[in-house]
Amino acid sequence: MTSVTTFFWFERDAEQAAEFYTATVPDSRITEISRGPDGSAFIVALELAGHAVTLMNAGPDHPLSDAASIQVVVDTQHEVDRLWAALTEGGAPGPCGWLTDRYGLSWQVVPAALPKLLNGDHAAAVGAALRTMSKIDLAVLQDAHDRG
Repeated sequence: MTSVTTFFWFERDAEQAAEFYTATVPDSRITEISRGPDGSAFIVALELAGHAVTLMNAGPDHPLSDAASIQVVVDTQHEVDRLWAALTEGGAPGPCGWLTDRYGLSWQVVPAALPKLLNGDHAAAVGAALRTMSKIDLAVLQDAHDRG
C-alpha cells in the first residue's frame, strides 16, 4: 500500500495546533497521537477535510515557513471569511489569500471559483484585483472578471 501525507515539523505545540485545525476545518479529526516518555505529544496524525497531515514536535531545527502551506478551497465567501478570521487570530495576514496562523503554519484560503476567474480573456483583470487583496473577496474578483 502507498499513501501520501503532508508532514510539518513543529518546534512545539503540535497537539494544540492539531486540536485547533480540526476544530476549524470542517470534516476534520485527529487520528493518532504518539507520545514521548514524559507524556507529551511527539507525532500527531490528523485529517483535514479528508487530507492526511502529520505534525511532529521536534524542536527549533527546522522552523515552519511559507515555502509550504495548506490550501483550503471553499465554496462561499462566508466560508472564506470564517476560516480567515479563525486562522489569522494570533497569526498574520499575507497577500492573495495567504496567511500565517498562530503556530507559524502558512495557509491559503481560496474560493473554488478562483481558477475559473483566472482563466481566459479576463485573467489579467482578475489577477490585478487579486494582487491588491489580503483576504480574497470573491465579489470583487467576479466584478473584475465581468468588467474584463
